[in-house]
Amino acid sequence: MASVTEGVMRGLMCSQICSQDAAMSKPPKPKLVVVGNGMAGMRTVEELLQLAPDLYDITVVGAEAYTNYNRILLSPVLTGEQTLADIVLNDESWYARHGIRLLRNCKVTRVNRARRNVSTSDGADLPYDRLLLATGSTPYIPPVPGHDLEGVVAFRDIDDVHCMIDASTRYRHAVVVGGGLLGLEAATGLAARGMQVSVVHLGATLLDRQLDSEASSLLRRSLEARGLRFLLQRKTQAMLPGANGRVRALQFADGKEIPADLVVMAAGVRPNTDLAERCGLHVDRGVVVSDTLQTYDPRIYAVGECVSHRGTAYGLVAPLFEQAKVAANHLAMHGIGRYAGSVPSAKLKVTGIELFSVGDFQGDAQTEAITLADSLNGVYRKLVIRGDKLVGACLYGDTADSAWYQRLIREGRELGAVRDQLMAGEGAAGH
Repeated sequence: MASVTEGVMRGLMCSQICSQDAAMSKPPKPKLVVVGNGMAGMRTVEELLQLAPDLYDITVVGAEAYTNYNRILLSPVLTGEQTLADIVLNDESWYARHGIRLLRNCKVTRVNRARRNVSTSDGADLPYDRLLLATGSTPYIPPVPGHDLEGVVAFRDIDDVHCMIDASTRYRHAVVVGGGLLGLEAATGLAARGMQVSVVHLGATLLDRQLDSEASSLLRRSLEARGLRFLLQRKTQAMLPGANGRVRALQFADGKEIPADLVVMAAGVRPNTDLAERCGLHVDRGVVVSDTLQTYDPRIYAVGECVSHRGTAYGLVAPLFEQAKVAANHLAMHGIGRYAGSVPSAKLKVTGIELFSVGDFQGDAQTEAITLADSLNGVYRKLVIRGDKLVGACLYGDTADSAWYQRLIREGRELGAVRDQLMAGEGAAGH
């Protein structure tokens, strides 16, 4: 009996030793460092975890103090319809559950491509086998006198929103510089908070990159009914300080002034390429990437607003998510995804206003435009056809068929018999 027991014990000990040896000999996971804790970078990580959940040891470096939140829902937070808690996409438990190390309030200061490590503002050195740049974009602040005064803010993150909400409780006059999507969302939110809001825009029409003049006129009337004031074709010359050092007025190129206790700069964004440039990556209106979202350094990928793909930088969320899917595929070492570009589309996130545009909605000499204008109900549709394909759409007041139009454009489908029912919508076309 003793010999049998001893044999069993020896077998168990041998099994334990073998298991320990196997664990010790198991190679460490490759390290993935993600620079940027925003929507593009984290969507890539989410896609990667679906494809290869245990492949990498992942570290995420984020400049903000928060976990990942839905940046496109900042407007409802400004209006008071939602809170920061409502728009959080990944809370702390999500990072912990997936074994992701998150460094918040931290910036990457240097990438050493030869040594394959990054240095951070808190003194850490992080080695990487793969690096994902998702540094986003930075607001364009026109370098006019007074642009750095207290009360002059951008509209890019939750801290900007908190600053605007605080100003709305203490001040009366707000000026928004820029009549694009972000500018109009900021203006509507501040008006909802009780401020008197003027929108200053260099162009002759609102959303001049997203709408034609007809739809823009309908939009302007709707927003004026909400109390917004528009000053079009005006160039900002300076922000003027008050006695307390805070902005008190905005001055135009002709010398005229309007009161401004708060100035929101929404004059566009620029791809944030500083880090990529400093480490020697190819940059041309963004970090240049291939169809696999790789930079000129094959170990470094890039996604989102910091990227230039085939000469185009995208500032909308749908293209960023499409990029994330492809980048994740290659990070997972599947190697079959290709990003061929996106068909840009636009929506305004203002409650009660429906508008949508996609593709070449302006048209040219080689296109045909079909329009429907119902001024009584505030509905406008413009569809642009080239040959037998839909290439653009501009909708105001009724956007129910926007997804169908976008699909037709993206797929480049011949319209055929659908052409006669195109204006009536997907239901009438039997699709």
